[in-house]
Amino acid sequence: MSLLEVKDISMSYGEKILFEEGSFELYKGEHMGLVGDNGSGKSTLLSILLDKELPDIGSVIWQKNIKIGYIDQYLKSEGNITVYEYLKTSFKELFQLEETLNNLYEELSENYKENLMKEIGDIQDELEYRHFYSIESKIDRIVLGLGINSFGVNTKLENLSGGQQTKVILARLLLEQFDVLLLDEPTNFLDYDHILWLSEYLKEFQGAYIVVSHNLEFLNEITNCILDIEFTKIRKYYGNYERFLKLKEEYRNNYIRNYNSQQEYIKRTESYIRKNKAGVNCKMARGRQKQLDRVERLSKPNSKKKPMITFRQDLAFRKIELMDLEVGYDYSLLPKLNLKLNSGDKIAITGFNGIGKSTLLKTIVGVLDPISGDIVFSKDTKVSYYEQDLNWENQDMNALEIVGLNYPDMKTEEIRRELSKCGIGAEDLTQPIKTLSGGEQSKVKLCIMTLKEANILILDEPTNHLDKDTKISLKEALFNFNGSVIVVSHEKSFYEDLVDKVYAVACNKQQKIKNN
Repeated sequence: MSLLEVKDISMSYGEKILFEEGSFELYKGEHMGLVGDNGSGKSTLLSILLDKELPDIGSVIWQKNIKIGYIDQYLKSEGNITVYEYLKTSFKELFQLEETLNNLYEELSENYKENLMKEIGDIQDELEYRHFYSIESKIDRIVLGLGINSFGVNTKLENLSGGQQTKVILARLLLEQFDVLLLDEPTNFLDYDHILWLSEYLKEFQGAYIVVSHNLEFLNEITNCILDIEFTKIRKYYGNYERFLKLKEEYRNNYIRNYNSQQEYIKRTESYIRKNKAGVNCKMARGRQKQLDRVERLSKPNSKKKPMITFRQDLAFRKIELMDLEVGYDYSLLPKLNLKLNSGDKIAITGFNGIGKSTLLKTIVGVLDPISGDIVFSKDTKVSYYEQDLNWENQDMNALEIVGLNYPDMKTEEIRRELSKCGIGAEDLTQPIKTLSGGEQSKVKLCIMTLKEANILILDEPTNHLDKDTKISLKEALFNFNGSVIVVSHEKSFYEDLVDKVYAVACNKQQKIKNN
């Protein structure tokens, strides 16, 4: 019996069709990856499964009494509590049982009753059976595995960054005993070591899950089946991501061959009907029309061009030097940093999430003031900066309007062309930015960045949300850029053969920024 049955669901936004008559099932023990191009409808499908959105048609049927875990976009908690207190809420029912047990002990000390002893024994058995006394070690395992210890379990929730909040939400999710997990880009705010840990954890998970991720190495490790959205169709493949790619290539080639064959048949039939609808063969023409009306027409294969990202370059000599630089807010996040970036240098900065990498970049580009020390630019330096957060001043504006606001002298056709180069399809150009997927929004940000003439590019987690083709194009564009590059990234496969040096930052007072 399946845990989930999806029957003939269709979903569209205006003229944009995400998927049509999609059906699939999820069984116990299936570790499913959900894949597709940016904007294909992956996050929308998860929302439909969670009953947060309704499909145009079709049904979603969950097995009764199934516990479903999902990472909410925002951390929800009441009061000014710490990370540890928040994680303990995963075991709220067990702590309530413990409180009942303590009350019974207190009552027993005042008035011995046989029935109290039995009730106490039953609760003790329940707590032991549900591993109540190993809760602390469970929490410690998750805290270490996801790197939460880098900012501390005694930190108040209200003081966490967005990435830290996501880690804590994920930790709480893993601590609860869910039958099914729905995870949308769980690795976005994790470092390389923590992604490896999560990969091992999920492989051991006894329940089922559906994971959306553009980290293909991670996806390959944790999946035993793949759900693919392409050509507005939802199709399930068995095996990991590598096997899926081979099977998909066969399916894609067959689909395109069948589509072209069908188009030829339709063209020939329509031509025959036009020529004979009023002649001696009109009866036969009507018969052909009935046959044509019964044909289940295949959707046109995805015709989106692969992104062709390029950066506008200013070739003047440039450099940045950090001298005893301290960054942070009310207190310093990192030790004093000394770093010189010469003309043409390309470097990656790594380190635990929440340690201060984004704060460092924001300080370098002038969004934040340094606590102390100096940042020295050569006078001809032109910096272009990519911030990882998807923040928009007006979320009702579309991609054309947003790019036009940043570059008012550009004509609409020029903007269309530049957005197309970054992988934004024509159907998404006039949609409100808030309705676009995270990947499509990231492409709009990249487009804005590519239009600025620069000799130093500074990018903070640029691969978050991006599909495979866009990552490849972005990496090629950075490789071909003759200026200097500073990139913060948790994807080793993205930066390792792109940069000249990798710098790891650490928060302990003895360790300075150092070359790996």
